[in-house]
Amino acid sequence: MAINRDYSAREPSRAEVDALSGATLVEFGTPWCGYCSRTQPMLEAALADAPDVRHLKIEDGPGRRLGRSFGVKLWPTLVFLNDGREVARLVRPPRREAIVEALERQREAR
Repeated sequence: MAINRDYSAREPSRAEVDALSGATLVEFGTPWCGYCSRTQPMLEAALADAPDVRHLKIEDGPGRRLGRSFGVKLWPTLVFLNDGREVARLVRPPRREAIVEALERQREAR
């Protein structure tokens, strides 16, 4: 699946996310977050080699329930899921290799 370049204003419910089958990466952040912007090239490069991973890019902030249900406190937070179960998490990933390693852990957990 292709990387999502825009944050979705519609946030799915936690039940919808938990019910997703297969590999999913849920990215929490905002369009105006500098850390989020700096992460995008690394994320795009890492996901280029993972076409089977569904990418949900969710705009987070006050009153946003999905981010709170995942305990998100800093952006970007990347949550790697397999069949709705968390297998890895990165907060403000420092380098592309960290994302690739999390994708590998996700692949191994399948």
